[in-house]
Amino acid sequence: MTTLDHSPALTPLRQARERFLTGRPLPDDVPDEVLAAWRRARFYGVRHDLDGPVHEPELPADSTLLEAARPVLDRIAPALGHSALLLTDERLRVLWTTGEVPGDDRCRDLSEREVGHNSAALALRTRRRAEVHGPEHFLDVWQDVSAVSVPLLAPDSGQALGTVTVASALCAGCGPHPGAALAEAAACAVEAELLARSRTAERVLLDAYTRAAHGPDRAIVALDGRNRLISQAAVRLATPQVLTALERACASERGAGARASQDSRQSQVPGTRPPAEQCYVVTLPADAGCTAEITPVRHDGRVLGIVAVLEARVAEVPRPAPRPALALAGGSVPWRHAVARAVELARVHEPLLLTGERGSGKTALARELLGGMVPLVADAAESPELGVKYSELADGRPLLLRHAERLAQPDVAALNSLLDEHPDVYLLVTYTPGTPPGPCFQRLLDTLAARSVTLPALRERAEDVRELLPVLAPRPAPGQPPLTWTLDALRALEEHPWPGNVTELAHVVRTLAEHRRVTGPVRRAELPDPVREGPAARRLSPMEHAERTAILAALRRHGGNKARAAVSLGIGRATLYRKLRGYRDVP
Repeated sequence: MTTLDHSPALTPLRQARERFLTGRPLPDDVPDEVLAAWRRARFYGVRHDLDGPVHEPELPADSTLLEAARPVLDRIAPALGHSALLLTDERLRVLWTTGEVPGDDRCRDLSEREVGHNSAALALRTRRRAEVHGPEHFLDVWQDVSAVSVPLLAPDSGQALGTVTVASALCAGCGPHPGAALAEAAACAVEAELLARSRTAERVLLDAYTRAAHGPDRAIVALDGRNRLISQAAVRLATPQVLTALERACASERGAGARASQDSRQSQVPGTRPPAEQCYVVTLPADAGCTAEITPVRHDGRVLGIVAVLEARVAEVPRPAPRPALALAGGSVPWRHAVARAVELARVHEPLLLTGERGSGKTALARELLGGMVPLVADAAESPELGVKYSELADGRPLLLRHAERLAQPDVAALNSLLDEHPDVYLLVTYTPGTPPGPCFQRLLDTLAARSVTLPALRERAEDVRELLPVLAPRPAPGQPPLTWTLDALRALEEHPWPGNVTELAHVVRTLAEHRRVTGPVRRAELPDPVREGPAARRLSPMEHAERTAILAALRRHGGNKARAAVSLGIGRATLYRKLRGYRDVP
C-alpha cells in the first residue's frame, strides 16, 4: 500500500484525468471503462471539486438488508485497521459505515449521478467484485483512495440488493485490493444471513397459514410477496385479480409496519386503515366473487406478510380459469426461449426438428404447434419399420414422426430422399439423443439442423415445477378440491433431478391424486423416496472443491447466467449443468 506521492503506476492516469478536466486531448492508453465513466459524470453534471453529493439521500424507514447485515458488519469491523467499511442499498444509498477514509463521511449517496465513478456503482452495474483506485475516481476528494466493492444478491431471486465496500488509502500494486478478501467474506456472510432470515420468514408464514386453516372448508390465502399458500377451498376464489389485490394489500401492510416500527406510540387517525395487529376487510374488484379479511403476519416486530380469509359472495362464485396447455406451461427463461423459437419456426410449414431428453415435452409441443390440424402420426418406438407412404404428404397433410432415433435404416433413407426432393414438406420430428447416429441418420439430422429446437430438461428449469403441478394433476371430482402442496414438498420437487423429466413428474402427481387418503396440502413425507430424500450427499475431493469454487465464482461474476459462465470457464453448458447437479447437495 502506498500514498499518492508514491504511485508511479497511476501517474499516467492521473495526468490523463487532469487533461480531461481541462478539456485537452487525451492519450490513447486511457481505459475505455474509466473514460466512459468520466464522461457520464460530466453528462450528469457532477462537479469534480465537490466533497460529496449535493443533497443528503432519504434513507428507508425499515431496511431488511441493514437489519441482516448489521450484526455481520459489527463483527468484521475490528479487522479493518486503517480502512473503512460501507454498506449500500440497491440505490447506492449508504446505510451503514465505520472507519475513516477521505470523503466517506461526506458522500452518503454513491450513485454515479451524485459522485461519478466509484467501486460500489461499478460492482452493482457489473454484478461482480469491482475495484477503483485514485485517479480513476471523478471526485478530487477520492484521488488518494482505493476501494473494492462486492455486490449483495438476494439468495432466492438473485436480485441485486446493494454492495459492501472496503475503502483505504491509495493502493498502487498490481494485485487485488488488500481488502478484497474482507469484502468478499462480508458479502458472503451477509447473503448467508439473508438466506437464513428468508427461511425463517417462510416458517412463520406457514405457521400462520396452518393456524388460520382450521378445516378443509375454510378458504385461506397466505402470502408475503414471494410465497403463496392457498387452501383447497380457496382455489376457486383466488383468481388472478384477487391475488393481485392481496399482493397490493401485503405490500401496503409491510410498508405501514415499517413506519409504525419507527414510532410505535403514534395513534391511529380516525377513518384510516386499522393498525397492523387488527383484522380488516380489504377492497377487492367488483367481479371478484368474494370478500377478504386480512390479518397481518408479524415476526420480531416486523410485518412479514398477510393471511386472508376469503368468503364467497352469495350472488356468484367465480369459475376456475381454464388450465393452460401442458406444452406452454412454464415461465423460466430456457423454456420460454425454446417455445418461442419453435412457434416462430412453425409459422412456416416446413420440416421442424424437436430434440431433448425423454419426457421433456417434445410430442406435446409438436401437437400444440399443429393447432387444429390432424397430422399423420408415425411412432418409430412402436414399429421401427414404419412403411409410411410419404406420398400421402403431397396434399399438405403434416407428418408427426415420433422417436426418430429408433427409425429403421430403410425409413431413414426414404426420409432423406423425401427431403431431397421436397425440402419444404410439412414434417415435425421428435428426436432423443443417445447412441451416436450412423452416417445415414446423421445426414438426416444435418438436413433438419437449420430448423431445430432443443427443449431444456426439467432440472434445467426447476422454477417451472410449481406452474406444471396444477396442469399435470387430474381434474378433481365434483365437490373435491384440487391438490395443493406444502412449501417443503415444493422444495423437494424442485430439487429432484427428474431423469424422466415432465413425464416422470406427471406420473408422481397422478399417483398422488389417485391414491392419497388424506386431505390438506401434500407433504414431503408423501412423496416417493427418491424425491423426498433428495440427491445423495458425498464428500468432495480437493480437486472437486477447487472446481466447484471456480464455477460458483464464474456464476457470481455473470449474475447467475450459466451460459456466460460456461463460456468464461471454457466448458460446454451441458457440462456446467452436470457439474452443478453433482455438487448440489455435497456437505
